Amino acid sequence: MRLLGYTRVSTTSQDAQLQLDALVAAGVQKRDVFRDVTSGSRKASERPGMRKLFEHAAEGDTVVVWRVDRLGRSLIDVLNTVNLLRERGVHVRSISDGIDPTTSTGRLMLNMLATLAEYERELIVERVNAGIAAARQNGTRFGRPLSDPVVIAEKLQLVAEARSRGRTAEEAARLVGWSRATLYRHQQAHASRTSTM
Repeated sequence: MRLLGYTRVSTTSQDAQLQLDALVAAGVQKRDVFRDVTSGSRKASERPGMRKLFEHAAEGDTVVVWRVDRLGRSLIDVLNTVNLLRERGVHVRSISDGIDPTTSTGRLMLNMLATLAEYERELIVERVNAGIAAARQNGTRFGRPLSDPVVIAEKLQLVAEARSRGRTAEEAARLVGWSRATLYRHQQAHASRTSTM
C-alpha cells in the first residue's frame, strides 16, 4: 500500500507549498505527489496531474489531499473523482476535512458528501428547469430555428441543378451548407407541402 499525494493550485502565482508540507507530514513521499496548476473550472478528469495519478494509483493505495476540494471543481466533481478512485480500490484521505475511509467518521463524511452532491445535482436541475420555463413564458422558442421557405426552395433548386450535372446527393447538399440528412428532410417537407397545394 502506497500513499500518493495530490495538490492543485489555480495559477502559477499561487504556491502549493502549504499543501505539499501537509502531505509530507502525513507520510507521503515528495516523489509520490502529483500536481496540477489549473483553474477550478476544469473537471478533475481533464487535468494532466490528476490523469497521471489515475494511471499510477493501484488497488490498496491511498490518495492523500490537503483538503477535499482539491479533487474537483464542485461537490459533484469531487464525489465523481472519489468514486472513480474507490471503484479501483484506491482510498481517499483528506487531512483538513477529517475524511479517512478507514474510520467510521471518515465513512460518515463521505456519505454526507454524497448526499450533498445529490442535493447539488437536484438544485441544478431545478434551476435549469425554472430558467427554461421562464424563457418560454417570455416567448423564447427552443429547438431548431424556423427556416425561410423561400431560401429552402432556392437551395433545393440549386441541389436539383447540381444533381442533374452528376453530383451525388451528399456533394449537392454540401454545396448549400447542408448534410445529406438535412437535404432529404427538406425535400420530403417540400414534397408534402406541394402535394397538399
